[in-house]
Amino acid sequence: MELSLPAHSLPFLLAYVLLLMVGAIMKACRIAQTRLLWLAGLRMSLQLVLAGFVLTWLFAHPHPLLTCAWLAVMTAFTIRTVLGRHPGLNPRFRFCVAVTLAACGLLSTFFFVTCIARQNALNPQYVIPLGGMLMGNAMTGLSLALKSFETALDGQRLRIVTLVNLGVRPQRILFPLVRTALETALLPTLNSMLGMGIVFLPGMMTGQILAGAAPATAILYQGSIMMAICATVCLTVLVALLWGYRSLWDADLCIRLP
Repeated sequence: MELSLPAHSLPFLLAYVLLLMVGAIMKACRIAQTRLLWLAGLRMSLQLVLAGFVLTWLFAHPHPLLTCAWLAVMTAFTIRTVLGRHPGLNPRFRFCVAVTLAACGLLSTFFFVTCIARQNALNPQYVIPLGGMLMGNAMTGLSLALKSFETALDGQRLRIVTLVNLGVRPQRILFPLVRTALETALLPTLNSMLGMGIVFLPGMMTGQILAGAAPATAILYQGSIMMAICATVCLTVLVALLWGYRSLWDADLCIRLP
């Protein structure tokens, strides 16, 4: 298994000079996350090299089972990352988050590959990178939403308990927090869409142009994937929270806050 790199790939190693510069600045400013920077840089490099070897072999020997295995690992890692950042969720809420993230991410991926890109649903050259973008953004959006939701629950604990004692239904109390969390999750994607094409050229479009694709083709793919990302984040967050927040009260309508 051979990972062939372009002949001019050596200058790209100079990008690590930029990482060293960031590390020097963080150390000079006594920022406590300097060690995390080195760990993240090393882990990113190793993961990218490993992914390059695996994808090179997988694209040369495509097989539906191997593609499904990659998607399963990617989905499991995504779920583990989200749940690992929010250990305070109750088991039922965690189950709702896991199922929703997997279902919405994979359904969006297969819809984009088959209906928009018009490729085989398990074509690794399409389903793996596109699925990674959709699942990755859903993971980020859901993490932001859960953080916003948990912060609101903690900050409004006294208000929530008071309203429950006054007889207000849990749905009326908690749904505004869901709405705020959804807004928080969508904001980064919406801001990216606002500045796209004028302020910056996004990664997918830049990569296609650098690979020699016509700008018109790159524009079509980038516009489509951004709309798919927006829809995936929205559906994942909405379904996960609307399904999961019902685990916060029992049959007697008593709220159990984490």
